[in-house]
Amino acid sequence: MKFDVLADMEYTAQSQGTLILCIHALRTPNQTVINETFTVEPYIKAEELVSANGENRLVRLEVTEPGELKLQYRATIDNCYKLIDMSAAEEVPIHKLSPDILPYLNPSRYCQSDKLFRLAHNMFGYIESPFEKVTTLVNWIYNNVQYLSGSTNSETSAYDTVTEQAGVCRDFAHLGIALCRALTIPARYFTGYAYKLVPADFHACFEAYIGGEWILFDATKLAPLNSLIKIATGRDAADAAIANIFGDFIFNSMRVSCELADDNYKPYYYTPRKQEGLSYI
Repeated sequence: MKFDVLADMEYTAQSQGTLILCIHALRTPNQTVINETFTVEPYIKAEELVSANGENRLVRLEVTEPGELKLQYRATIDNCYKLIDMSAAEEVPIHKLSPDILPYLNPSRYCQSDKLFRLAHNMFGYIESPFEKVTTLVNWIYNNVQYLSGSTNSETSAYDTVTEQAGVCRDFAHLGIALCRALTIPARYFTGYAYKLVPADFHACFEAYIGGEWILFDATKLAPLNSLIKIATGRDAADAAIANIFGDFIFNSMRVSCELADDNYKPYYYTPRKQEGLSYI
């Protein structure tokens, strides 16, 4: 499927400083960036950086003078997902996990899986199938945590979300990741552009490593899983922040959009069923 995505962001620089943005669509074997443009007004040289393991594409901007700053990203993306029969999927033993998967078993800043160990095992530990465990906990989050804009902040963690039982997509993703890791299922944060998300914004969900595949899950159920455009993955939101700011900057506004490039095709709302998973590569 082809999608047109955009992100407009405006800042006021009060002093010299550096902006590091993560808004470019990721290039993967199954996600092709057909065309893209990134502009800055007034003009500032943009340096593109790719993380060591290729989890995100960063743009670094060195702001030398105070003033208004307008950033604009436009791209046409062709992405592809595959359906996987998970009926016979088994949990991959820890001793067989590759080194690049192991970090996604550990607690992280926003995903304190160690604090949620007892809760996770009391509620979901009895389920034998790892895929069924994750779909069950995703449904539990959806049914028990209220999606409430403005209810959390940049310091809210998965443990806080369990306590408050409210949050936004970022918090739903962190809680899903923490519960998976507490159940010894590797899980990682996923951020991207989302078709039909209301209101339009960057979206967060997560991937769980099951049966040797990264399977996509979204506890908010706000957008079609098969129409997400991947920007970045990481241990949690700290690894995939849309903007890291070094200096005195004021954030003024943001506009995000993800629309079909082909009006003749309408994505269906895919939700993982009992024996079927969706993998994004």
